[in-house]
Amino acid sequence: MKRNYYIFSSGKLVRKQNTLFFEQGEASEPEFIDDEVVDEIEVEDQSLNTDDVEKMEPIRVNRKPIPIEDIEAIYCFSELRFNTKFLNFIAQKQITLHLFNYYGYYSGSFYPREPFVSGKLLVKQVEVYRDSIARVKIAKKFVDGATANILKNLQYYNARDKDMSVFIEQITNLRAKIDSTDDVYELMGIEGNIRALYYKSWTLVINDEIIFEKREKHPPTNPINALISFLNSLVYTTVLSEIYKTQLNPLISFLHEPGERRFSLSLDIAEIFKPLLADRIIFALLNKKQIQDKHFTRGMNLCHLNEEGKKIILREYDEKLKTTIKHRNLKKSVSYRHLIRLECYKIIKHILGTSEYKPFIIWW
Repeated sequence: MKRNYYIFSSGKLVRKQNTLFFEQGEASEPEFIDDEVVDEIEVEDQSLNTDDVEKMEPIRVNRKPIPIEDIEAIYCFSELRFNTKFLNFIAQKQITLHLFNYYGYYSGSFYPREPFVSGKLLVKQVEVYRDSIARVKIAKKFVDGATANILKNLQYYNARDKDMSVFIEQITNLRAKIDSTDDVYELMGIEGNIRALYYKSWTLVINDEIIFEKREKHPPTNPINALISFLNSLVYTTVLSEIYKTQLNPLISFLHEPGERRFSLSLDIAEIFKPLLADRIIFALLNKKQIQDKHFTRGMNLCHLNEEGKKIILREYDEKLKTTIKHRNLKKSVSYRHLIRLECYKIIKHILGTSEYKPFIIWW
């Protein structure tokens, strides 16, 4: 199974044949090198063969090898400079590169040219978006799946001596309104109201007392909002990486309005998986006290995770993506990551009219 690689330190990614080597930098400005001979090891003779270079490297540099075929995506949390050779190389290998700023906020992605293009599907995808009835139909599925998974989380804790009955009842009543609306904006309003109730329940789900009155994104002002923002961005980028492996166009969405500078279909699909991949990690890490106040840095109306906190979350998130379950229809074990890919395939079948889309809902 391919893996995500996360880079926090300044340094260089050095390509040698089909392997990347990460060299942690010191005071010098970092950059990516795409050569077999690297100036850090003081090898200037381009005629030296690979064996000669390998013999000299251990004396001067500490390298972490990363086989290209092992890379699912690269997540960059440090200040790095890229050259076009490196970007061309990862594009050839169909590797997405996700960039985050100093505070851990998602900045953007290097999204290589799609390997699986389909003009027929693109036309159909646009047709569904432009047909208000067809668009609302699939948008309802996204809201239905997302809110059903929210209820699953509340029911889980309700069965563990945390009285969630009030929230379950109110959210169930709101979910009943999904079928009666024919407007995308009303749908988003229903989902927004459900999430507001859901977030209020977190004071009961999380054992320690928390300050979390409302969802704040730009920027988050307390630890809970900082955790939500960070993990939601991870889910968004994971969905984007999985969409890339299919023929779907990530710019054409149905619930969220397509816009500039964002892959809005990733936002649609991410709504379904946030309760499973983001929220459950937050609950577990806080209740097990793996994430504490020391893992946050506060500023003027700003709160964000420090490097240690991000690494704890990323380890947990990676493990969650690799978790496998027995799929009810496929009758085999699949990873949580693969569930996202399967969701993309179901959406494709719906768009092409092969079968009606049924959103993923947690069944365990």
